[in-house]
Amino acid sequence: MGRTPPGAPTYRAAIVGTGGIAHAHAQALADSGDRVRLAWAVDVDAGRAEDFARTWSTDGATVEPSTDLAAVLADPAGLHLVHVCTPPTSHAALAAQVLRAGVDVLLEKPPTLSLDELDDLIALEDETGAHVSVVFQHRFGAGAQRLRDLLAAPDAPLGRPLVAQCSTLWFRDAEYFAAPWRGRWDTEGGGPTMGHGIHQLDLLLSVLGPWEEVTAMAGRQDRDTDTEDVSMALVRFADGVLATVVSSVVSPRQTSALRFDMQHATVELEHLYGYTDEHWTVTPAPGHEDVAARWVPDPDAAPSSHSSQVRAVLDALDAGEAPPVTARDARATMELVAATYASAFTRAPVRRGEIGPGHPFAASMDGTGAPWAGSPHGAPPAHIAPTTPSTTEEIS
Repeated sequence: MGRTPPGAPTYRAAIVGTGGIAHAHAQALADSGDRVRLAWAVDVDAGRAEDFARTWSTDGATVEPSTDLAAVLADPAGLHLVHVCTPPTSHAALAAQVLRAGVDVLLEKPPTLSLDELDDLIALEDETGAHVSVVFQHRFGAGAQRLRDLLAAPDAPLGRPLVAQCSTLWFRDAEYFAAPWRGRWDTEGGGPTMGHGIHQLDLLLSVLGPWEEVTAMAGRQDRDTDTEDVSMALVRFADGVLATVVSSVVSPRQTSALRFDMQHATVELEHLYGYTDEHWTVTPAPGHEDVAARWVPDPDAAPSSHSSQVRAVLDALDAGEAPPVTARDARATMELVAATYASAFTRAPVRRGEIGPGHPFAASMDGTGAPWAGSPHGAPPAHIAPTTPSTTEEIS
């Protein structure tokens, strides 16, 4: 889309879906100052769109409410960015509609319900020249960037990564799952592996690079859902790093934690829903005490947040480049989610690239079916013999 005149905000944005997470997106736009203006609030519920528009309108910058995304995309003043903040079941269709209008999309996680849907968005990116940026805001905190920079430094101060741990141990009660779209494969796409732990999982991959193989287990331990409420995975990365990944919504003491054991230091992160530099610690290995001096915390450093990712998206628009975390970029994370389910449900290891077109776990994250499908909620599943896979927004 064309640029707006000098003196006006550089970009115009719309938010589609005005539930809880949409306020984080609106705040991120507000934090960007005069670089971008929130012009539209779109929701199927007219009253909710109007309330949201009033909340985020300012003197001289009125947010217009609408129930018609097509009309908003046809706004003659132009749009440069559409934030899709609806429940997951509508992500793919809405993102596709925006891409076909030639407008970039900031798409809440999980980006789609399946790998097949994500591949369709990747094809649309190629066809239209517009892009998706998937909301994986933990990539954009200063601590994660510092860790990636140190691992890439020519003198390798941290040494080679050897072992990693990734835990998302959260607590979601029955009231949380009372929302009719939650806890279902056809509307949420999965349980904590897909909708909660995906943030830490994506950060893990952004640090360690391509994964190679996963062996996993999943269970419905306590929640009245169709999906899992716990999963555990062992992941081997392309360079040999071994990692554990645990995602849970039945853990009363909540934490989000990552640990990276390198040859010369252990780097750890523990937070809950977002981190600052204070949440990182570095423990040098004996004889490598100088490593600590290379990790220089900054009290003013950017936290992991929607605001940090929106700034990166605007920087890309300024440069005429694709925004960070395109649909293609996000595929490795989504593929590992699908592979975790495939391994857990078939009781077999899954390698990267195995889940391709025609594979049951490409079409749906529950693939061949959860082992507990058909059993009473809360009851442990009956034993399922191992099989080999076929080759054929709301606030979290």
